[in-house]
Amino acid sequence: MEWIWGLAGSLIIAGAAYWKGSLSLSGLAAAVLLGTSMFALGNLAWFGTLIAFFVSSTLLSKLKHQRKSAAESGYAKGGRRDAGQVAANGGLGLLLCIGNAVWPDPAWWIVFVGVMATVNADTWATEIGGMSLSTPRSIINGKRVLAGTSGGVTGLGLLASLLGGAFIGLVSGWFSQMIELEYGVGVFAALIVLGAVSGLIGSLADSWLGATLQVMYQCIVCGKTIEKQLHCGQKAAQIRGMSWMTNDMVNAISSLVGGVMCLAISILIF
Repeated sequence: MEWIWGLAGSLIIAGAAYWKGSLSLSGLAAAVLLGTSMFALGNLAWFGTLIAFFVSSTLLSKLKHQRKSAAESGYAKGGRRDAGQVAANGGLGLLLCIGNAVWPDPAWWIVFVGVMATVNADTWATEIGGMSLSTPRSIINGKRVLAGTSGGVTGLGLLASLLGGAFIGLVSGWFSQMIELEYGVGVFAALIVLGAVSGLIGSLADSWLGATLQVMYQCIVCGKTIEKQLHCGQKAAQIRGMSWMTNDMVNAISSLVGGVMCLAISILIF
């Protein structure tokens, strides 16, 4: 029955996202597979936290703003997520869910909260930070950079990142208590703090990787520095980074950083 409920819920949510143009066909298939497996192998807390990330990030991506659209013109991925982006944002979470199903331990859940807090924090930072009126600054040297530059951060983006992580902590704590996982009020509050802090750290790791190791290209037509290989209808020239360190790989690695930090902080402080 878990597989049936998971499939039904995933089809409804992912199907609506596909209909609204937030998922490509491959993204739809990946999201259904991810959601179904998460519900069947985990429980409502795992599935609900994943859906909270997906729904909130999808709604934010639909915000229309001229400045935001211009900033995103060089991003590797747009608002319509494909299978690669779905896997980069939720694949690690599914592996943690599988690990918990095979070898149950609270550590899997804590790492999962950090992972989802990171991908949500990074998404909120990108979607909301992209509308900032202030000029982004490089996370490496603090110098002003053009909007949309990998590794560029703004005060609004940092605040959005912190809130995005806290949101996942809040949702994960709420679902945990909802299905009676024996989490008290103290643990509920701790999850919010853990989500906020680990999400922010993971998001900053994403920005640092984006500014240093992520592959970047330059459009041979307009000269703009971009994350994707094609721009202005032409193949762009690689100017820095490692060819395998794509935007999806950066997302996956930074989410792992956030998950590990969430577990480390919970052990050291809570």
